[in-house]
Amino acid sequence: MEQLTIDTGLREYAVNGGPEHGGGVLRFNPSDPNVYSRFCTLQNQLQELEQQVQAQSPTGTDAIQLLAQADQRAKGLLAEVFGPGNDFDAMLGGTNLLAIAGNGERVITNLFAALQPILEAGARQCADAKATLAVQQAQAARAARGVQV
Repeated sequence: MEQLTIDTGLREYAVNGGPEHGGGVLRFNPSDPNVYSRFCTLQNQLQELEQQVQAQSPTGTDAIQLLAQADQRAKGLLAEVFGPGNDFDAMLGGTNLLAIAGNGERVITNLFAALQPILEAGARQCADAKATLAVQQAQAARAARGVQV
């Protein structure tokens, strides 16, 4: 069978040192506007999820179960954004996304803080490429009409 290899802009990021250090690998195209759009939507969904957990104010084993369910839901949403091949449970060593990290922030907050600049740079790269293409097309159209640029 012949092979067809298509560059999709996929990049790999070692999370928490990669698999050899107990972390994992995150794979996605940071300049894919679909990923950026899903990421922006995800932020709102996760805020709603966190508010739902806080509104229930569970205690004891109920709290543990609720946080475990919220963690699974959040990791499922992340997989929808970045693709099912990205196992956020493995990447984060099984840590619950709603756990408090050493800096006092939730793990999900730290994850978003790490990903946001990458996705914003990718979105700018995509927008710049579209703008460059539009200029090239406009110049080609002018040249075809015989207008000097």
